[in-house]
Amino acid sequence: MNESELKTSKKQRFWISVIAIIMVGSFIASYAAIIIAGGTSGSGTGSETLSSERISYYSDKYYKKQAEFETETKNDFVKFSTYLPEIKAYNETSANENGIQSRDLLVGTGREITDGDTNYLAYYVGWCADETIFDSSFNSAESPSAFSKVLDVSLGMIDGWNTGMIGARIGGVREMTISSEYAYKDQLEICGGVNKPLKFIVMPVANEEPLKTLAAELDAAYQMYEMAAYYGIDYEKEMEAETEVESTENAE
Repeated sequence: MNESELKTSKKQRFWISVIAIIMVGSFIASYAAIIIAGGTSGSGTGSETLSSERISYYSDKYYKKQAEFETETKNDFVKFSTYLPEIKAYNETSANENGIQSRDLLVGTGREITDGDTNYLAYYVGWCADETIFDSSFNSAESPSAFSKVLDVSLGMIDGWNTGMIGARIGGVREMTISSEYAYKDQLEICGGVNKPLKFIVMPVANEEPLKTLAAELDAAYQMYEMAAYYGIDYEKEMEAETEVESTENAE
């Protein structure tokens, strides 16, 4: 996919913002400790008005893209999964008393992440003091066998993540313990309550092709599937209608 194909019209940006709102609602639990998202509101027609064939169409597109993503990230998953035994219970009080703690499980060979640097993607797993995983890049928390997503860090991370990743190198694996003060304090319930510390294992990777585009396409495919299955919005048909209106207006 070349750069011109990635450009969007005003109408496309409108519908992308609709997708963003849906994502906030449907993913707030899974991304709560990491991504801070927002947007404007849009309207849907209700899932009962969309045919099962169209829902299956979007479902098939998503699962096809998911299979491509799993194939592309297979080697990264094998590398990352070596450190799954590090996901252990920890002392909540001690974690909250010690601010931000970082240690490299594997020193990467790529460039070093500096203060304010958000130009990288990241595979991750985040867990609570009782060893419960609250979110991850895995396709399954219980029996992970592949990655199903990767974070675009430029979307916005908690302070503890940004500080804890300073000095990490691309391609490495870092463990971070983040006290509530640098996570969500009493502003968000996570891990069974508020003022909870969080732990992460993170593998930063370069924000480059083909992963960069594949990750964006995977997110878009899932969002369109969500729109169809739960909100009755047929993204492609809506875009066709908007394009027709736009063409008519331009002709006039």
